[in-house]
Amino acid sequence: MRIIAPTALSLLLCTPLLVNASEYSPYVDEDFPRNLYWGDTHLHSSFSMDASIMGNAALPPAAAFQFARGETVTANNGMRVRLQVPLDFLVVADHAEHMGILPKLREGAADILADPIGQRLYETLTNNPDGSSLLMGELLKSTSANSPIIANDAIERSVWEESASTADAFNDPGTFTTLIGYEWSSMPGADNLHRVVVFADAADKVTQIKPFSSFDSEQPEKLWAFLADYEAKTGGRALAIPHNSNISNGRMFAVEDSDGQPFNREYAVQRMRWEPIIEVTQIKGDGEAHPWLSPDDEFANFETWDFGNFGALEGDNKENYMLQHEYARSALKLGLQQQALLGVNPFKFGMIGSTDSHTSLATAAEENFFGKSSTVEPGSNRTYGSASSVASKSGNVMFMPWEYAASGYTGVWARDNTREELFAALQRKEVYATTGSRIAVRLFGGWQFSAADINRPDRTRHGYASGVPMGQDLPTASGEQPGFMVYASKDPNGANLDRIQIVKGWLDTEGELHEQVYNVAASDQRRIRRNKVKPLKSTVDAASYSNSIGEATLAAFWEDPDFELEQSAFYYARVIEIPTPRWPAYDAARLGAKIDAAVPLEVQDRAYTSPIWYTPATDTRR
Repeated sequence: MRIIAPTALSLLLCTPLLVNASEYSPYVDEDFPRNLYWGDTHLHSSFSMDASIMGNAALPPAAAFQFARGETVTANNGMRVRLQVPLDFLVVADHAEHMGILPKLREGAADILADPIGQRLYETLTNNPDGSSLLMGELLKSTSANSPIIANDAIERSVWEESASTADAFNDPGTFTTLIGYEWSSMPGADNLHRVVVFADAADKVTQIKPFSSFDSEQPEKLWAFLADYEAKTGGRALAIPHNSNISNGRMFAVEDSDGQPFNREYAVQRMRWEPIIEVTQIKGDGEAHPWLSPDDEFANFETWDFGNFGALEGDNKENYMLQHEYARSALKLGLQQQALLGVNPFKFGMIGSTDSHTSLATAAEENFFGKSSTVEPGSNRTYGSASSVASKSGNVMFMPWEYAASGYTGVWARDNTREELFAALQRKEVYATTGSRIAVRLFGGWQFSAADINRPDRTRHGYASGVPMGQDLPTASGEQPGFMVYASKDPNGANLDRIQIVKGWLDTEGELHEQVYNVAASDQRRIRRNKVKPLKSTVDAASYSNSIGEATLAAFWEDPDFELEQSAFYYARVIEIPTPRWPAYDAARLGAKIDAAVPLEVQDRAYTSPIWYTPATDTRR
């Protein structure tokens, strides 16, 4: 046997060289959120009183979870329906007020019939041809009077326990996450102050309480106190999400508390502790911007609902002075002003989208939209634009079913698809809203970025290492201008992108508020000249369109040309799709629906990121 002496090369190949003790792999200590998860934080099932009265009698929370995770479900109109791509998470947020009462009445549940009022309501529902209408009248009257029609603690607890245990049963960490929640439906004077309450915890903690409803109080401050008590009692975590500020008649983002007193520092701290995000878009309209507030913004008039509040049926309509306290962009600006006064920003919120559908079906895509309620599911003449259609009428106000928006979803950047990680992302505001399309978008801000960074293959890692993501504060100024990296990609099953914009709001040194929308990236090699971009020619033809225009991805590095070191500001990205058919166009093509000339048949869906904030170094208030 011949033995060959080792050469220098063979020794080099066999012997590890320890140049230093540091790790070689650059990814070992990285812990930033890499994954994008899609979900709906605001969906109603048959357990919601209004959903059940409006035709959703057959789809309880279990059906909502089944649908969201990708199963085929039979809607209340008898049609089968399925999502093209399953969601990653869902919150079934049934109204706390009268939760689960209608299903119990319909089935004649023993605990309902044992209650004298329950027995009377059951007889009204089952023995009268107009029982549903009579019952709805009683329930609505009860809600308006802030008095539960059935005040039965055992029934309320049993329904809540069933709702929470159902969510636990469908929770599948890593695959499909269910977050337990409900809706607190406050509407003093018919002004919408609704919040969705979301828990990070499982049923064992959540069922130690029962939902705090508007029957307990209509004041958000009392809801926050309840959430603080919940956390102290259980060791759990919770937050609240305001929605439909656009029908609050100026109350959602008013700069006074529920008692009409100006904000103080404690109020501002509490509001941001419990309400770190808002729902900026949903079926009942888009709340990012309003054309009266932002006349120079060509995209501000999007799915606008501004006819009034829940009292619009009685002629209580909108006045322009209310709008500044209803739309997200305006509220973000008001927050800068309040921070200058209080030292804390009460409106330092991130933005998400959800459906608020009452059908148990989280459908937000234009081509698969099953409506707000079961009364306006496909085939219900929901697109017919005359007074004979289903509508709410009040003087010169006419709301038509075709005005419902097919919106929206929440995009969450997180490490894993679990309750822990998703809830943490909601709290830190690393989330964003879309109006139904699954557009992927990242936004980073910092003082060290350059134009070359947008083309780095590791730009996301660099974004976290050298800046901050959406939802966060820029560090103390260390450069002349902040730089922003923003990049987006189309919905894999949807439309190309038209453009990316950065929306800035700021407070000048004289105390005046300003805003500006900057075009920072445009498709089809269009040049941005004096902040203007030539519109794309639409390819929409009835219920079809073409991705022959637009781009699959867009990216930009942008520095604020109007930056002033002494001025506080916020920045968020808005990503706009090319024109596509709006949902009534699909009704016409598939169902032969009659379409009135007033019905819009095109839409440009979009995404809104949570903002990044800048506070001057001389102002330590954050």
